[in-house]
Amino acid sequence: MELLSLSLTDLVANLEQKKVSPVELMDAVLDRIDATHADLNAFVALHDREKLLADARSAEERIARGEARPIEGIPLGVKDLEDTVGLPNTEGSLIHKGRISQRDTVQVGRLKAAGAIVVGKTNAPEFGYTAITKNLVYGVTRSPWNLDLTPGGSSGGSAAVLAGGVCPLVTASDGGGSIRIPASFVGAFGLKGSQGRVARGPFGQWEFDDKSVSGPLTKTVEDAALQLDLTCGAAPEDPNSLPHPGFSYLEALAEDLPAGTRFGYSPDLGHGVVQSDVARVVEAAARSFEAMGHTLVPVSGGPPGLGREWGLLGGFEMASELHRYLPDREDEFGRTFIRGVQAMKQVSAEAWGEMARKRMELNGWCQSIFSDVDFLLTPTVPYDPPPAKGPFPDETEGRRQPPAGVAAFTIPFNWSWHPAATMRAGLSDAGLPVGLQIVGPRHRDDLVLRAAFAFQREQPWHPRWPTSW
Repeated sequence: MELLSLSLTDLVANLEQKKVSPVELMDAVLDRIDATHADLNAFVALHDREKLLADARSAEERIARGEARPIEGIPLGVKDLEDTVGLPNTEGSLIHKGRISQRDTVQVGRLKAAGAIVVGKTNAPEFGYTAITKNLVYGVTRSPWNLDLTPGGSSGGSAAVLAGGVCPLVTASDGGGSIRIPASFVGAFGLKGSQGRVARGPFGQWEFDDKSVSGPLTKTVEDAALQLDLTCGAAPEDPNSLPHPGFSYLEALAEDLPAGTRFGYSPDLGHGVVQSDVARVVEAAARSFEAMGHTLVPVSGGPPGLGREWGLLGGFEMASELHRYLPDREDEFGRTFIRGVQAMKQVSAEAWGEMARKRMELNGWCQSIFSDVDFLLTPTVPYDPPPAKGPFPDETEGRRQPPAGVAAFTIPFNWSWHPAATMRAGLSDAGLPVGLQIVGPRHRDDLVLRAAFAFQREQPWHPRWPTSW
C-alpha cells in the first residue's frame, strides 16, 4: 500500500533507480484491485494476471538494459468509454455488452508507447452521460472517501481507483466536467485542456458537438504535466487536434508566475447555486493567491447558463449514433439516459440557432474576462458529492439548482474551449474534498498548470488520500 501512495512522478523515479521493480508494482496493483473491488467497483474488466506480470517482467528487462521509456512499467487504467486492444468497450451500455476493442485510442496508444501497461477498464456512466458513475452493465461505483457517495462522472471509475490508491495512472475525458467533477469529488487534480490538446479518436463519425477532450486526472500537478507531455500533439485521427507546443509541460512548471498576476474570482458565475461551506473553502483558496503576491479581482455576473442547451445538443448527437437501436431496443438503456436522448426532438433549426448565439455570447464574455485578468477562479462543483446511486439535488440550502447544476462551473469552458483545471482547495464541513477551478486563456494549458502548481506548493494535498474506509 505504501508503494501505491506515491505520485506518478515519484513512482517513475523509483522504477528508474531500481528501488522498486515493475513486477512488484504490478503485483501491488492487482492485489489492491482484489482488496477494493467489492467496495469501489471501479475496475470492471481486467487483462489476465499472468499476461500483466509477463508485461511487467519485460519492462523490468528494459530498465535493466538501460532502454526504459518515460513511464516504463507503470500500470494504466483505461476509462470504459475508450478503446484499448483486447478489452471490452461497453460505454456502460447493454447494447455494447461483450464488445471487444480491436484498436487503441490515440491517447492510450501514446501512453503504451511510453511504457505504460494497460491493466483494465474503469467504470463510467452509460455513454458518459451523467456525473454519477453507474450503469446497467457493471453497476455502481463508489467513492473511497465515503462508500455511500459517488466519485462523480463520467470519469468516476478512474477517479476512484486513483484516489483509493489502486492504480497510479488512468485515462479520463471531459465533455461538460467529466474530468473536473470526479477530480473535485475525490480531491484529485484534473485538467480539461484546450480543445484538441490531447488527440482523441478514432471515431466512427465526425463530432459536430465539439466540446469533449481527453486529459489527465492525477494525484499531483506534476503528474498531469508528465501525462500531458506524453499524450499531446496532433494526430490525423482527430481533426481538432493541436500541434505539439514545442516544449515540455513538466519543465514549464519550473517557471514561477510573475508577481502581481491577476486572478479574477467569481463565486457563482452569475448563476451557480453553491453550498455555503463549499463557497467558504473556495474563497479562502482563491485568497491564497493574494498571499503569494498576486492580485485578486472580483468578477460579477457571468456567461449565459448553458446547462439545458448542453443536454439538448448532447442528446441530439447521441441520437445520431443510436437511432438504429431505437425504438426496438429502448428498454436496454437506462431510463435517465434514454430520456435525454429523446429530448433531442426539441432540437429544431431555431433551437440550434439559439445555442449557437449563446455560445458566441459566451465567447464574448470570455474574451472580455481575459482582457482584464490572467486567470479566472471559480468553484469546481457547487456541493458535496450526491449518493452513489443519485439523484442530484434539486436545490441547495433552499435555493433552486439551475439545469445541470452539478456542472454549472464546468460546462461553460467546454463550450468555449478554454483550459480549466481543478485542485483540492480544502474539505467541506462533512470532511469531503472541495475543488477550486482555475481557467486560463485559450491554448495556454501551460499557464493553468503553473498557476495550479503555485497553489499546490502553498497548500499541498498529496499524499493525503482515503486509502482505507
